[in-house]
Amino acid sequence: MAAKRKSRRTFGRIWKLPSGRFQARYPGPDGVLRAADQTFATTTDADRWLARKRIEMEEGRWLDPAEGKTTVRDWSARWLTAVSPQLKHKTQASYRSLINSLIVPALGDRELSSLRPITIVEWVGAMRTRGLSASRVRQAYRVLSQIMRAAVSNEMIGQTPCRGVKLPRMPQTEPHILTPLEASRIVRSATKPHDLLISLLAYAGLRVGEAFALRRADIDVSGGLVLVNENLAEANGTLVFDTPKSHQKRVLRIGPSLAARIGRHLGTLPNGEDALLFVTPGGKPLRYNQWRKAYFDPAVAAAGLTDVTPHDLRASHGTWVADQYGVMTAAHRLGHSNASVTTRHYARPVAVRDEQVAEAADSWLGGHDHERVE
Repeated sequence: MAAKRKSRRTFGRIWKLPSGRFQARYPGPDGVLRAADQTFATTTDADRWLARKRIEMEEGRWLDPAEGKTTVRDWSARWLTAVSPQLKHKTQASYRSLINSLIVPALGDRELSSLRPITIVEWVGAMRTRGLSASRVRQAYRVLSQIMRAAVSNEMIGQTPCRGVKLPRMPQTEPHILTPLEASRIVRSATKPHDLLISLLAYAGLRVGEAFALRRADIDVSGGLVLVNENLAEANGTLVFDTPKSHQKRVLRIGPSLAARIGRHLGTLPNGEDALLFVTPGGKPLRYNQWRKAYFDPAVAAAGLTDVTPHDLRASHGTWVADQYGVMTAAHRLGHSNASVTTRHYARPVAVRDEQVAEAADSWLGGHDHERVE
């Protein structure tokens, strides 16, 4: 009987090392021979590994091992350069700060393929141990998660290590919702023209940066309209004019009395359609911290109120509008593309409404209509 011929291997090759273990090598889709990242106890184990690599290539799942050896430092830099043109200047600065201060120092020398979910859990835990706020930790994690998802999309790693990681909870802080009269007291207590700026926060729902960026060309006094198409933000100490948050430009209608007051203020500005409505005594664009300390906080104190931020006025406006005219109207005035953002972050129940609902429900129970009391 003829001896059975040993079949020749059709994919890759295996050889025995001086240690007695076996090494495998295979040709990638580009024809380049690549050695396995491990050795094997038997030729059978090596054969199985080669078979899996062949299937990965046939199914389009093969990843070049060299790509996974890219360090987090190098890939983070490349990723940030690629996405920066689509980001706002402030967001770019924030991402760069998080990468340079929290991601690269801890993970920069690690190869992408070496990261595991436990690595990320340990990194998050270390930040918490250092006393970083929940907000800062979550911001750093979100940026790293984007970086790792991009590595997956570019076939550098098979899956992101940023999965199943429990993040610290954000403290639940409720905005201080003012009544319209309380907001009016702050406006009346503010020095001119900052009373107008505060009015735009409270009665038009502008973000502070949007109010800081308003120019003569953005105001239609006769029509009572304000065009919100720019935002002034501070990034690493530098003031930057950019589009509003989420790029939501909008036209808002304001009341006749406020429009008239802004119209009179326009007469005090320098010539030119680009003249800013609100500037420092030296004619420079406003900076948030300086403006709040010099003009807003003193107005709040003079109004007999405490614990009020400029953002609270915007949240109050959203609540008033949502309560009287619906969430969709509030979302438009606040510049939200999704009304759920308005509901989640801005519109809050008005204190007396629950009592009014209870009174109405009682009348409904008796079979009567209930007249709403404003």
